[in-house]
Amino acid sequence: MQLTTTAIVCAVRQHGEHGVIARLMTAEAGLLAGYVRGGRSTRMRPILIPGNVVAAEFRARSEDQLASLTVELAHSRAGLLGEPLAAAAVDWVTALTATALPEGQPYPATHSALDGLLSAIELGGVARAWAVAIVRYETLLLAQLGYGDELEPTSDLFRALRRNRDALTDHVVQGPRAAGLLAVRERLIERLHRAIA
Repeated sequence: MQLTTTAIVCAVRQHGEHGVIARLMTAEAGLLAGYVRGGRSTRMRPILIPGNVVAAEFRARSEDQLASLTVELAHSRAGLLGEPLAAAAVDWVTALTATALPEGQPYPATHSALDGLLSAIELGGVARAWAVAIVRYETLLLAQLGYGDELEPTSDLFRALRRNRDALTDHVVQGPRAAGLLAVRERLIERLHRAIA
């Protein structure tokens, strides 16, 4: 397998002494994982921040092998890390994407929605506006995974967030990592309450 594309960094975890495994969301192949040699270096850490857009090259001898991955920064959203509400939002949507979607299956609408949502958060403005976009993104992701018909429409932001939490917990956010992932979401909800309630 060889793929050169633009991608959104969704998750990064240490692997070995100096490397990382990065999970990136691509338009054409969906979520893909790759090993970045030297990914923990001072040069690579600012590039491999969830939410950043990178020029990525995946290389593997077979579809079953973890790809070797090289990345170059295309667009940095690292500035959002200094804003607690925006950072919590980026943490949540990228972690959800990395956890919920199966690897190697294209979800072009989800990729486009994630990119648009991250851009809206980056532009700032009224938190309620992009908080509604988070609800829509969660709803889209649930629908893409086959659970969208269970969601009742509501115009109340926090009610919609509770509804989505229940659907995500029932169908998507499960297993040993569920508690940590839901804690990321709860941090976001608490900050949204302080900002717009």
